[in-house]
Parts: sequence; C-alpha cells; structure tokens
Amino acid sequence: MEPMEKEKHSRLNFWIAWMETLDGLGYIAAGFSFLLLGMVAFGHAWYQFFQKFTSGVLPAVLTLLHDLLLVVILLELFRTIINFLKTHIITLEPFLYICIIASTRRILTTSAETAHAAKLTTDVFHRYLLDVGVNVLVIVALVIAVYVARRSSQPTAV
Repeated sequence: MEPMEKEKHSRLNFWIAWMETLDGLGYIAAGFSFLLLGMVAFGHAWYQFFQKFTSGVLPAVLTLLHDLLLVVILLELFRTIINFLKTHIITLEPFLYICIIASTRRILTTSAETAHAAKLTTDVFHRYLLDVGVNVLVIVALVIAVYVARRSSQPTAV
C-alpha cells in the first residue's frame, strides 16, 4: 500500500471509529431515556390509580393495568438496547413481545372505553368488535412468529 493510500485508509478508519462511538452513545442515551420514561410512567400510573380509586375500583384498575403495560413496553425497549450494546446483535423476539403487549393493551383500552361509554350505539359496538378481532388476530400471528423465531433461534446480526 502506498503511503498516500495508508493515510487515506487511516483517516477513514478514524471517522468510522468516531461514528461507531457516537452510535453507541446514541443507544445509551435512548436506553436511559426509556428507563427514565418507564419510571415516570410507573409513578404516574400509581398516582392516577389512587386518584381514580375514589370514583370506582374497576376504572382505576383498568387504567393502572393500561399504564403498567406501557411501563413493561418501555422496559422491554430498555432491555433490548442493553442486549444490543452487549452483543451488537438485534434480535427479533423482543419486538414481537412489545407488539403482543401493545395489542393486548389496545384490547384492554378499547374494552374499558366501550364498557364505560355513555351512549353505546350499534355502530360503535361493531367498531369495537372489529378492533378487538383484529388485535386478537395480530396477537395470534405474533405468537406464531415468536414460536418460529424460537425454533430458528438465530439472531440477526447488525
């Protein structure tokens, strides 16, 4: 290799190393953000629970469950970032779990909204059934995807 090419190659490696460092710092910042948001959401969930408890147990419990599932999603994202920083491999399974939790959360939210609707029309009820049906199908498809991903058990390298 010529001296000019070596210098060019060395500069290129310097910038690549610098970009990889910034990439890692970005993941660390995002990870801490997910953790912080999870902690704030956890505290807020319990605050809302005690606020709503006086107006009824069921709405308070449904709201708490809804909010705690959001906390689980945020912590799963945090865990995914930790695993990526350790292995530099992004796996599919955590994202499938997040989608399953999100669909379950949507079903619970829709059910709670429909159960406490002041005026439940036939049209609103049909939309509710469609929404729940689609989310159940999504959950079934995601569970099958988790099964297939576990059977293959080969993480995708980044």
